[in-house]
Amino acid sequence: MNSRPIRYLKLGLQSLLHHKLRSFLTILGVVFGVGSVVAMLSVGEGASLQAQREIRKLGSENVIVSAVKPEEEAGSRAEDSSTIAYGLLFTDLERIRTYPAVQEVAPAKVYRTEGRLGRRDVRLRMVGTTPEWFDLVPRRLLAGRLLEPDDVRLHREVCVLAEQAGRDLLAARDSLGETITIRGDTYVVVGIVATESSGSGIQMPDRPVDVYVPLNVMRERVGDTVAQQPGSRNRETVELHQIIVRVGATGDPAAARSGFRPFAWLRSKFGGSVRADDGARGGYVAAIDNVQPTADAILTGLRRFHNKEDYEVSVPLALLRQARETQRIFNIVLGSIAGISLLVGGIGIMNIMLASVTERTREIGIRRAVGAKRPQIISQFLVETVTLSLVGGLIGIGIGLLIPAAIEHFADMPTVVTPWSIFLSLGISALIGIVFGLYPAHRAANLDPIEALRHE
Repeated sequence: MNSRPIRYLKLGLQSLLHHKLRSFLTILGVVFGVGSVVAMLSVGEGASLQAQREIRKLGSENVIVSAVKPEEEAGSRAEDSSTIAYGLLFTDLERIRTYPAVQEVAPAKVYRTEGRLGRRDVRLRMVGTTPEWFDLVPRRLLAGRLLEPDDVRLHREVCVLAEQAGRDLLAARDSLGETITIRGDTYVVVGIVATESSGSGIQMPDRPVDVYVPLNVMRERVGDTVAQQPGSRNRETVELHQIIVRVGATGDPAAARSGFRPFAWLRSKFGGSVRADDGARGGYVAAIDNVQPTADAILTGLRRFHNKEDYEVSVPLALLRQARETQRIFNIVLGSIAGISLLVGGIGIMNIMLASVTERTREIGIRRAVGAKRPQIISQFLVETVTLSLVGGLIGIGIGLLIPAAIEHFADMPTVVTPWSIFLSLGISALIGIVFGLYPAHRAANLDPIEALRHE
């Protein structure tokens, strides 16, 4: 085994330990640069991961169609006695059901009101929907059961409470079988479900104060026209507030399995998006490929049959892709900022090594006189600079791991330290040692041995 690299490493460490304070001050730039790279990337990765998780809760194969009050009608005064009609219609729901890729739909009608149990009054969001809602917005069942097709068919006055609404109304009472009063009508509690909260501003379709009832029962009890606020003469007519659509695959899956899809394979390997026409060549289009075309078809149909823009179509899959793209840009920006710190640290290392070459001119002359060749001198000084930068990189990684932990503990923000960020930071620190150590090493190797021996 060749012991020369080990000997160079020992010489480099001895030289650095001979000037401990100077060596420590030299690597500070690399320490802060590497630490900032690891910390910034972990914060950015954590924020992006949280956003992606929340988007996935909406369903990557779903399309969400929502009613939106037009701007010209949103500013109408409360004292005006008028009825505003806007939003989604049941004809829109039936039309959406006919699209080829639509697998399942869940309509929802929303009304904010109060619920009463005994002497306890609680603000609720009454949601009239169908059993399909709980398929497209899957939430953990805490007690009882969900809405069933028979509830809709038999017009049963039953309800499923969200977790917070259940706690507020059913405190100190049995969870199931209780009868609550909403707008003078009674509903029997048959189940309680958990809800999902959003910490990054993404709007979830459910709320902690929801109470779910069969859609046809809600229309019979509440109707389509309600007051905007209690006591207001300004009323709204909205048939449906939301339609959630699940998109499925189309075509023959066997045809897709039997044929190779080179364009889709290449795009998936090199980071591109898979297009619907890739699968169509094999006679089959996957559900993910159908999401955006179905959303476009829904939007086209709404524009055709609505005189005003009182709707909104959102695609969680597109939000997910946008979040990933934002994360990539965010990582590039943060990495560039942290790279400046590493660059400054590299310049500091080169400056100190040039000073070291001047101090050790006589040592270099003696080594050249006893037979050391230029590559050996270069290797010795490169080992010293790389050792400096690697030690700074290791300390920086330690600091970079502590900062995300402190942020997560004190600021309650999610952070994710990925292995690639650590290896990237360590590799960059080693590269900086090589790049910024080459010039001092060549300068040391090119010293004239005779002049070096004369140096005092």
